Amino acid sequence: MKLLRVGEKGSEKPAILDGDGVVRDLSGVVTDIGGETLTPEGLARIRATDVGVLPKIEGTPRIGPCVANVGKFICVGLNYADHAAETGAKIPDEPILFMKATSAIIGPNDDVIIPRNSIKPDWEVELGVVIGREARYVEQTQALEHVAGYCVVNDLSERHFQTERGGQWVKGKSADTFGPIGPWLVTRDEIADPQDLSMWLEVDGHRYQDGTTRTMVFGVAHLVSYISQFMSLQPGDIITTGTPPGVGMGIKPEPVWLKPGNVMRLGIDGLGEQRQNVRAWQG
Repeated sequence: MKLLRVGEKGSEKPAILDGDGVVRDLSGVVTDIGGETLTPEGLARIRATDVGVLPKIEGTPRIGPCVANVGKFICVGLNYADHAAETGAKIPDEPILFMKATSAIIGPNDDVIIPRNSIKPDWEVELGVVIGREARYVEQTQALEHVAGYCVVNDLSERHFQTERGGQWVKGKSADTFGPIGPWLVTRDEIADPQDLSMWLEVDGHRYQDGTTRTMVFGVAHLVSYISQFMSLQPGDIITTGTPPGVGMGIKPEPVWLKPGNVMRLGIDGLGEQRQNVRAWQG
């Protein structure tokens, strides 16, 4: 299933994409796409619905974030061997974890705002893993059973804030609009192997990132199991799993940073595409 949320910010309603690509209203079946809806029982309720009789959502409404009320937005750093190489970093012995503020979350096609005092804003196409069942001290062999589905994430970063202002990476990752997710959540049963997905990102039509989840250092099952050793994972939590090479900071001979007027497009096989206009902060 491809689940999404449509409508103006703060007023999104749950929807599903039918087999013909028509958006259908799910608000008569579930209250939203998040929390209880993402549990095995909640997804079973949607699967039992005759999607063909649900009301069509006409026109081209805004697509909101594909998950509502995200509890934790957990990020994994340097998780692609080829990305670590382009940055000159050592491949980590264990996953590098950090958090991204949930207030950064926006829809997949909403504008991205470069924050005040930004010097080095950057892009990162990533595979997002959406939790559907509570995970606590989960073994790797059972880890994927706790996944509701997957989505595209643009893990936008301000590298100056992240690496040159001291402290943890979170302040370089958490500006408002720095977390587009969607367009939809694709349930786990539709993705045969999360470690075999092509992914890409373009800025103004130039393809900078063209990678695959095959080069992840730590795969999805490993990450879910590993993170569950340190904190419980709850339905609706998102793990964004790292980026392949081609980020702005890694461009040679000189880095390339986002600037107002840029247009980003990015996507992952089977999970859809995002498109964001980049604007300057006003205020």
